[in-house]
Amino acid sequence: MVSLEKVKSTVAKEIDGLIKIRRHLHAHPELSYQEKNTAGYISDLLTKWEISHQTEIGGHGIVGLIKGKNPDKKVIALRADMDALPIVEKNQVAYKSMEDGVMHACGHDVHMTCLLGSSKVLSGFKNEFEGTIKLIFQHAEETIPGGAIQMIEAGALQNPEPTEIFGQHVFPDLEVGKVGFRSGKYMASNDEINLYVKGRGGHAAMPDRVDDTVLATAHILVALQRIVSRTSSPLIPTVLSFGKIVTNGAMNVLPEKVSVHGTFRTFNEAWRQKAHQLIVETAQHTAKAFGCECDVEIAKGYPFLTNDELLTSQAHKAAVEYLGEKNVVELEPRMTAEDFARYSQLMPACFYRLGTANKEKGIISNLHTSTFSVDEKSIEIGAGLMTWIALRQLKTNL
Repeated sequence: MVSLEKVKSTVAKEIDGLIKIRRHLHAHPELSYQEKNTAGYISDLLTKWEISHQTEIGGHGIVGLIKGKNPDKKVIALRADMDALPIVEKNQVAYKSMEDGVMHACGHDVHMTCLLGSSKVLSGFKNEFEGTIKLIFQHAEETIPGGAIQMIEAGALQNPEPTEIFGQHVFPDLEVGKVGFRSGKYMASNDEINLYVKGRGGHAAMPDRVDDTVLATAHILVALQRIVSRTSSPLIPTVLSFGKIVTNGAMNVLPEKVSVHGTFRTFNEAWRQKAHQLIVETAQHTAKAFGCECDVEIAKGYPFLTNDELLTSQAHKAAVEYLGEKNVVELEPRMTAEDFARYSQLMPACFYRLGTANKEKGIISNLHTSTFSVDEKSIEIGAGLMTWIALRQLKTNL
């Protein structure tokens, strides 16, 4: 019989080893599509723990299986992402990133560690539950098209096919010891918008002989904001922002080309497609009005992430059992994106948040920053909660 106390005590016995794993992963980050050594490290641990798995699934992805009694009765999946970000770490810790300009600034080192810890514990309980647990260590979450779709296309969700999937993500907005859930639409879709405004370059003092690509770009950016303010429904959250403008002009030189790069995010697929068309038409027509041309390239990213109501309710209940009701909170929708959304569009899914902040220790930095860190107590909580949710879903004799 696997009691809640037994899960907690078993995870507690593993925590020193898990912290060592997390610190190794943190010190050796790899960018999206480059996670060869990270995958090798994970594979070595799974092999050591005698957990069956396959490597190089759709890239550097790994899929493992833990089969309990009557393994075909039910199959659930647990997922963690593996890639890091192109950020120079400023934390002064012994396990600081050893890779120049690369850092686990989004907590994927914690995600991997929690799933590894949960995998080891669940493997030890395999005679206590019925069904199969599929482990998905996914590459390239941070860069579209993302590792999720590549792993899915490579068969990660087949043989056997899970009926539900869970993902866990660090959350510096919550103090360590707390977790958060939200049913329904939780995170936005994301697309990369690239504009290339072109015209005759030349001396700024000869306006009759040049095309003002900079002025045209400015008007294009203003015109595009109308798509959000005057075209989209106020009931559909939408973001259209441009954070990068590149040109090779000078004080008295108008450039032949200006490139602009931004992001479009929303929670509605029909509106998403319509907005893409409006972006193209608005940019091209506005450029033409200034005697320029505008090439528009839209790199379609992840769909919006939706949490299944029943599955999220079940996970929420398990979290209350594990941590107490006061430590389980309701989350607000976010305009950030996650390629866990790929799984959520295919099957019942639950993507929840793991509190990692500790204000007393000064651990408060946001995700994707050079000083992001976590209270490592979150690893014990994350690994344990993921284990408890999995056992609960498999109707273990608790």
